[in-house]
Amino acid sequence: MKTVNIVGVPEHFNLPWHLCIENGEFEAESIDLQWKDIPEGTGKMCQMLRDGEADIAVILTEGIVKDILAGNPSKIVQIYVQSPLIWGIHVAAKSDFQTVKDLENKKVAISRIGSGSQLMAYVNAAEQGWEQDELKFEIINTIDGAVEALTNGTADYFMWERFMTKPLVDKGVFRRVGDCPTPWPSFVIAVRDEFLKKNTKAMEKILEIINKTTQDFAQIPHIDKTLAELFNQKKEDIREWLKLTQWSQKHLNEKAFTKIQNQLFDLGIIDKKSTFVETVKAL
Repeated sequence: MKTVNIVGVPEHFNLPWHLCIENGEFEAESIDLQWKDIPEGTGKMCQMLRDGEADIAVILTEGIVKDILAGNPSKIVQIYVQSPLIWGIHVAAKSDFQTVKDLENKKVAISRIGSGSQLMAYVNAAEQGWEQDELKFEIINTIDGAVEALTNGTADYFMWERFMTKPLVDKGVFRRVGDCPTPWPSFVIAVRDEFLKKNTKAMEKILEIINKTTQDFAQIPHIDKTLAELFNQKKEDIREWLKLTQWSQKHLNEKAFTKIQNQLFDLGIIDKKSTFVETVKAL
């Protein structure tokens, strides 16, 4: 039995992995897939790949492209979710901020440096025509930290996946003033180079299993009810999310990679470019 350590955020996007583990599909192929939830998100997962604490990460595209460029010894082996991630722009429910325009030069809560919440703050600033150099950050680690920071005023706004944050909007903790979709596929599967080199066949089998599940995920009986209960969501919100989410079973090709990298460069998220072979490994 081959033990494989995989990490991802505790969100609805990753339920397919948990279903495959619970159904014993990896175990049937002599793979002991050990899943670990990482509520801190992309920046933390990048560090875990670097440190060898994780072999595989289901991770935001922009974050891992930036970190591989910065020396993370990993490769993107596949797109996991093709559709954009819709980032809600949230403020404290009782704050005076009414529109996204009100947030110029205000402090943004981010999970950590290099996280998706930080990188998308740059994307939003560019879309709004704000000076990116003027962005100010408050590191809050998790969504609970964001609640605390926005409530006590140490940060002014927080960007996080719209549907996962909606329960806090429904409860009157946050108010959403806008959305900012990613201009690229939201999630990819990244693997440490050392692990990939030694375990290519196992990695191929892992992808084969997860791809079979994501292909038919929306058709799983009562999946809306399951997701709603697991993630404290309303069924109508889950149904909307299922309609918007487009899973992928495809490699990231060179044309798509070049487009993503050029977008990241133009937005100032990266200051140099990498090559396709240094970033992506098709299995």
